[in-house]
Amino acid sequence: MLNAEERKTLSEIKEKYYMPPVVSRLETAIEHYGHKEAFKYLHTIIRDAQSDVMEKIQERKRLGLITDVSQASKSVVGAIFSYCIEYLFLRAKENGCARQDVFVTSKVAKYKELISITVGDETQKPDMDLVFYTLDEAQKLKNIMIVSLKTSLRERASQTYKWKLLLEIATTENAIKDKYNITYPLNKTPLVCFATVNFYNEINNPQHRGMFKFFDKSFIGKPIESGFIDNLSTLVDYVNSNL
Repeated sequence: MLNAEERKTLSEIKEKYYMPPVVSRLETAIEHYGHKEAFKYLHTIIRDAQSDVMEKIQERKRLGLITDVSQASKSVVGAIFSYCIEYLFLRAKENGCARQDVFVTSKVAKYKELISITVGDETQKPDMDLVFYTLDEAQKLKNIMIVSLKTSLRERASQTYKWKLLLEIATTENAIKDKYNITYPLNKTPLVCFATVNFYNEINNPQHRGMFKFFDKSFIGKPIESGFIDNLSTLVDYVNSNL
């Protein structure tokens, strides 16, 4: 069962002008594969909805609501990936597949501030698109998992694992931490995860494979098996077990 805020989030996702053709395909995937396995097909779902989404963007251009179709399409694709995971997780929770005390949000600004790392006088914020979390009895943050999403590994995926390494330094006793005056304010260390749909098939690049080792868990939204990255269909179980 979802609370009022979660039901509102589902409605807001559906109401995004570019999401209806995506949501209809998400629901079809849920029907065909189940609430967890539907995550496995996000690459196909996003690709299949692309022409319908572009029609909606072009319509916005004709109405004078946007000026640059190319820029709008880039921002929309990234948003779609985030909303797809949030939508599927909430539907899984609604169906009883996800723990009722685990929450998800794509509104991450306050969490970026909360888990920022200080290096001397400078602040380093994580690259993150989704937050999964639990609360204690006082409704304070108990456990947290952040996820960086990339539709392609051509994007700046490296910035995410560099922050993860900085987090490791900030939360352990070591000479580097003292040398650069590195501090981390929260008494909870987040799980740091990465997810991609790998549109351009770079996943077997050795440099990219090495990058995945730095995350607590990495996921891919394609029906493939790999020893160094898990399928997104395992996301719900991973969250259930680790938060």
